[in-house]
Amino acid sequence: MSSLFSKESTDRIRVGPILLGCLIGFLLGEIVASALVALGAQLAHFPGGFQAVSKASVPPWWANALGLVGLWCGFLSGVYYATVHGNLAPLPNQFRLRASDLVYVVLGVACQYAIDLIYYPFHVKGFNKPVKHLFGAAHGATFVLLAVLTVFIAPIFEEWLFRGVLFRTLDDGLRRVLPRLGTVVAVVISACLFALAHGEPLQFAGLALFGVVLALVLRHTQRLAPSILAHMSFNAVAMVGLVVQRSGH
Repeated sequence: MSSLFSKESTDRIRVGPILLGCLIGFLLGEIVASALVALGAQLAHFPGGFQAVSKASVPPWWANALGLVGLWCGFLSGVYYATVHGNLAPLPNQFRLRASDLVYVVLGVACQYAIDLIYYPFHVKGFNKPVKHLFGAAHGATFVLLAVLTVFIAPIFEEWLFRGVLFRTLDDGLRRVLPRLGTVVAVVISACLFALAHGEPLQFAGLALFGVVLALVLRHTQRLAPSILAHMSFNAVAMVGLVVQRSGH
């Protein structure tokens, strides 16, 4: 199986510090997100301020948008630390698109429908709560804005951190101690962390399964663009479903 690292970069990669940097980056993102939402609540003179926004089952659209931006700032800090201080070299041409990448758009759509089918027999209550939380107060232009952020922007930052940094680092570190099973364990751990980061217990299994697929895509292609496309199309299917539901059809 081909490696995601050159020999030179593998010899220098600092696995422990990078993993710690990912954790700190995620926590920093949460802090920045809270700070931005608090600032938004103050500027908007929202009744009850930040506390009311944070406890709302359906927060205002601007709170969700600012929260996403803040979280992504933390993600970028994790990527920056891994690259500059963790000696994790970027993948060659990691964002370059190819005509053959269309298959990964189809893969993302297929994964969304497959996970829906897996959940369908269980009739899980509250499964759409995250969607309601994110889009419940958004209409018209604000709905479009959140749709663009979640379908097109979120996958870039999530793939960059969880697959481009976290999975690659786990893969390198675990293959050193588990030559035969290291990649398998790295796929599973990174997928579970990806699911946990979303903070939605009911959706954990589905997100973890999708995380496995995304890690395997990165391992196979050695580029981020295919996993980003799969992630975008996965989110797009859910968005289309929401639009159809709202239209009453």
